[in-house]
Amino acid sequence: MTHVIRIYQGLKGDKIIWMIVTLLLLMSVLAVYSSIGSVAYKEHGGNTEFYLIQQIVFIALGVGVMWGMYRMDYRIFAKLAPFMLVGAVLLLVYTFFFGVEINSAKRWISIPWIDKTFQTSDFAKIALITYLARTIATKQDVIKNLKNAWVPIFLPVILVTIIIAPNNLSTAALLFITCMLMLFIGRIHMKYILYLLLLAVLFGTVVVLLGFIFPEVVRVETWIHRITDFVSMNDETFQVQQAKIAIANGEWIGVGPGKSLQKNYLPFSFSDCIYAIICEEYGLIGGLAILGMYFWLLIRCVKLVTKSPKAFGAILAMGLCLDIVINAFANISVSVQLVPATGLTLPLISMGGTSLILTCLSFGIILSVSRFVEDYSASGMVSQEKKVVS
Repeated sequence: MTHVIRIYQGLKGDKIIWMIVTLLLLMSVLAVYSSIGSVAYKEHGGNTEFYLIQQIVFIALGVGVMWGMYRMDYRIFAKLAPFMLVGAVLLLVYTFFFGVEINSAKRWISIPWIDKTFQTSDFAKIALITYLARTIATKQDVIKNLKNAWVPIFLPVILVTIIIAPNNLSTAALLFITCMLMLFIGRIHMKYILYLLLLAVLFGTVVVLLGFIFPEVVRVETWIHRITDFVSMNDETFQVQQAKIAIANGEWIGVGPGKSLQKNYLPFSFSDCIYAIICEEYGLIGGLAILGMYFWLLIRCVKLVTKSPKAFGAILAMGLCLDIVINAFANISVSVQLVPATGLTLPLISMGGTSLILTCLSFGIILSVSRFVEDYSASGMVSQEKKVVS
């Protein structure tokens, strides 16, 4: 225990964010191990330890990536942002035409030799957020003219979200919302934000119309079906029914770790619907604790923005935080039937490989910004003390 306390004390940056990440990853191990039983029975003869070890390995890799990003100077991403964006667009285009199709959607590309898939939109989100943070921070004077705002702001946002949308509308929509909030936080003129919204509506309409013409390319029928199921409360899907039963079974304190019954019936209980399993096993108290941690993360990042001396660091950390928190709230909202089914996972908790690692990468960048802010504040205090002494 003393070693853990020493490590914690030796960490730089926002220690509350470190604690939130640690707690979410611990919950990931418990929740995935508990909810994976039915899949383990079908694919590995009931060997749940296989998935437990796999999740622990991915968490270890993710923590390694997060530590590496935390130790780096986050300002290097300002230089890398254009290359990251170009690489993300190329990956998205490749995925659109040659991606691995799972559940009638091409969102993944196969990683050779390790028999795993990589959801390219996860990297594209980080690339776009980084590029947008760089643009807002460095081109404030240039983009005050609407003509000059097309290429640095409108084009990247519309291009990335439009390529993602045909196979993953929910991710595209939430990424667009994140970008809009970043523009607002970056004090971009409100009329530009409204222009971007109008462009999104225009291009979104085009995508929907193309979906009726080419249903095998754009999943319009799936979108309509999900919205119809959500609006028609009397025609609940099997997934919604089982999620409600799981949450109701949990009551206040839950049935206990590993004792969920609905994990045997609830589709994707280890990913999309893992929050319902957490509520069943840990009750309303556990569900609220998870919700509170994501909300606490948002508060800490808002505080970080107010202290950051660099606009790029502030906007980058806030953008990555918004991406994580909005995705978490969207996933939780599906489980309690506040929004239609989205297919989004719960960041840092759902079973995952590359998605978990890339989420850890985002946290690493946020912690790198917080480390820089802490060092800057400390140096400022030292200089103030010198002035007082002199």
